[in-house]
Amino acid sequence: MKKLLLGNAAVARGAYEAGVRVVSSYPGTPSTEITENIVAYPEIYAEWAPNEKVAAEVAIGASIAGARSMSCMKHVGLNVMADPVFTVSYTGVNAGLVFCVADDPGMHSSQNEQDSRHYAIAAKIPMLEPSDSSECKEFTKLAYEISERFDTPVFIRLSTRISHSQSLVELCDRENDELKPYEKNAPKYVMMPGNAIKRHIDVEKRMLDLKDFSDNSSLNNVEINDNTKIGIICAGTTYLYSHEALGDKVSYLKIGMINPLPEKVILDFCKRFEKIYVVEELDPIIENACKALGIDVIGKDAFTLLGEYTPSMIKSVVLGEKANESSALSENLPARPPVMCAGCPHRGTFYVLKKLGLTVSGDIGCYTLGAVPPLASIDTTVCMGASVSVAHGMGKARGNEFTKKLVSVIGDSTFMHSGITGLSDIVYNKGINTVIILDNSITGMTGHQDNPTTGYTIRGEETKQVNLIMLAKALGIENVVVADPFDVKEFERVVKEETEREEPSVIIAQRPCALLKRVKYSGHCVIGDNCKNCKMCMKLGCPAISIKDNKVVIDNTQCNGCGLCINVCPFQAIKKED
Repeated sequence: MKKLLLGNAAVARGAYEAGVRVVSSYPGTPSTEITENIVAYPEIYAEWAPNEKVAAEVAIGASIAGARSMSCMKHVGLNVMADPVFTVSYTGVNAGLVFCVADDPGMHSSQNEQDSRHYAIAAKIPMLEPSDSSECKEFTKLAYEISERFDTPVFIRLSTRISHSQSLVELCDRENDELKPYEKNAPKYVMMPGNAIKRHIDVEKRMLDLKDFSDNSSLNNVEINDNTKIGIICAGTTYLYSHEALGDKVSYLKIGMINPLPEKVILDFCKRFEKIYVVEELDPIIENACKALGIDVIGKDAFTLLGEYTPSMIKSVVLGEKANESSALSENLPARPPVMCAGCPHRGTFYVLKKLGLTVSGDIGCYTLGAVPPLASIDTTVCMGASVSVAHGMGKARGNEFTKKLVSVIGDSTFMHSGITGLSDIVYNKGINTVIILDNSITGMTGHQDNPTTGYTIRGEETKQVNLIMLAKALGIENVVVADPFDVKEFERVVKEETEREEPSVIIAQRPCALLKRVKYSGHCVIGDNCKNCKMCMKLGCPAISIKDNKVVIDNTQCNGCGLCINVCPFQAIKKED
């Protein structure tokens, strides 16, 4: 039976058919749906881990214990899990172990355009790169065969377009993959220096064996078209774009095994043609490998290092043919910058922080939009958990008086991910920072995944709920305050009071995400005749509030009745209507 599947769903199906037993991940777009689709298969134990490092370690443990396992993450999540990944390259596996990493060319939902192929090369781990959903499933199954055959973890590299596009997939039965026997083997799995030195020898031998495998693997496909003088070397999504743009006017080498590259196949292919183009998004990994083999190729000198490619771009570079100009609209459309949802609990927090003129160390999540006008509150955003540590550094650099006008903002899931250690650093090293935990009762940005603070597992089962108040106090924070960011007067008082302290404090801004099914605001807000047109409500940046004919209006199709605008109107001109 064939079924139309997202690339991510196809990876999940491949894991199911391969007999995978354990999957541990942390949500991160564009990889999130892999683990979410795993939940549909009760034969597989699945979990959301607090962060990617923990997720990788869980998967490694399952592999050592004899179960095929998987961990999925986005490209920046691979940074977090790099420590165990580099070491498990030395230990090898017992049962198959696969890491699925989804890169984000174009930065649709990321803070950088990191190319994860570098990790495969540096860690000396084989990497496969599928081009469509069908290959996503088949490459996943092949990855487990490679993992167990060569005693190695295997990377599957996806990208936003492959993860989130659909194509037909042939569904097969699940393999009856029994647990591998577990035997105590300290020389293999205990990576103290004496053992690791010996394991490094195995790693280098394995890479030589994998090179031979890559050169003879069906993962790499050569497509020769008659009477062509141009050869295209590509992988992943660039194969589809190249084929769409160039058709049978060129010949193709589609590389499915990115590390190690099939060097003999590349050399044989390139001998056939007068001109070779390497079409790859982000960094020149394949291009540099070709040049190291002495092959004269055209790559980043013609293509960009930035963002995603398009068929029209490829056609223009290779054939010199300009793409058809798209028809322009007769009217200029207004800009539509990203904005927090109507009813977002973070809006009240940033309204207050902007009003108080505070320096705000930000973090990764929906609340990053607090940097966008009119709220325009956030000063820095670096990576998960950095808001706490960055603010501590800023305070130590500029002194206590600066710190009293400085706060960190971090979501509940992000705090569990990597904010706890930063908070302990503040306490241990006598900082006086104020940390605001934006507790919206869910992992919001990646689409409503549960986390250790919600009290539910990935399958919706009730579990122990981390108490943020007790956790902060256990770390040594004596001043912990829970406040509702929609009660703007009280929230402002709390922020003023906590930032004036000569010791660290935590404010838990507690209000659930407005999009949660259990959140039921009623009615919608309307503006009365006593409106003075002061436009104070416009400072909230709510998408339901706009100006029409120089007067403030509320669109009742967008307003969900959260009532925040009622709390900021100085003239009580806004009321709620059922």
